[in-house]
Amino acid sequence: MAGSVYRRAAGGWAAVLASVALATTAAAAPTQAYHAPRTSWGAPNLQGQWTNFSLTHLERPAGVPAVVGKTDDLAAIEKAVWDNIIPDDNLGGRESEWWPHGRLAVIDRQMRTAWITSTKDGRVPYTDAGLERRRVIRAKAFADFDGPESRNTSERCLTPTFSALSPPMQNSPFAAGYRIVQTKDAVVIQSEINTDLRIVRLGGRHDAPGGHVWTGDSVGHWEGATLVVDTVGFRPEESFRAPVFLIGPDAHVVERFTRTAKGEIRYAFTVEDPANYREAWRGEMLFTPLAEPIYEYACHEGNNSLPGMLQGARYVEAHPPAAGR
Repeated sequence: MAGSVYRRAAGGWAAVLASVALATTAAAAPTQAYHAPRTSWGAPNLQGQWTNFSLTHLERPAGVPAVVGKTDDLAAIEKAVWDNIIPDDNLGGRESEWWPHGRLAVIDRQMRTAWITSTKDGRVPYTDAGLERRRVIRAKAFADFDGPESRNTSERCLTPTFSALSPPMQNSPFAAGYRIVQTKDAVVIQSEINTDLRIVRLGGRHDAPGGHVWTGDSVGHWEGATLVVDTVGFRPEESFRAPVFLIGPDAHVVERFTRTAKGEIRYAFTVEDPANYREAWRGEMLFTPLAEPIYEYACHEGNNSLPGMLQGARYVEAHPPAAGR
């Protein structure tokens, strides 16, 4: 699993902070600009196995600084970030016992507590209508068992969980591996979670307006060493992305993939979705090399469980619980 890349180092976070300080000192000296490797046909080479596993996630918890300073209580900040992902009452659950905690991401020698960079509070800028839409969708996820179509797409193994592949791609708390393969005409991204594929057509145009496909309709082009990907046409069924954000069918997402070091891809994204957000919002994260193999995920739990879930719902409808129970 990708999480094994981020085991706690013997030196703890003192060693991590020391390495950040050393990097800052080294950056003061003149250095040559990094030149990304090229494919045999001359395009910037993004190919390989990568991971975006991190304790850092899209939003920043309330009361947590955007960047961890030297005098900040790192342990307390890490706990606040982790508790924002996993509630305290999850003791004994898969999240608390199996998911690796990871560490906060370091970008530009800064220890970040959220991927979002464009809002002061580090949270997505919902409109009132967007917040209400999210509330309704979340409530439906826990209450609507009319049929398989009413269940969410990741539960039915149609799309990867945690928005791991649909733009803007987010880091899964487990199985956070990716494989990137390029041709002259396309860039293909495979996610470890759900073992799904996303195809970015290079130099092409979007399909006819009104077409909606899983993970959206993505076209890309090169701007120097950066792959710029423009995505529209999302399916309404995958609007709900993890617990914190929505991507509507008419949203527009722009992503930028840049090899900024030998073992680093900087991934930046901009989301425009006026139906849900007051303004466009931006974020960035890093992909680093993944040493372990990417194993088949073989998503099947939801599909195997659906008959029992639906039968249970029919039983509850026929035998409603007594008042007060």
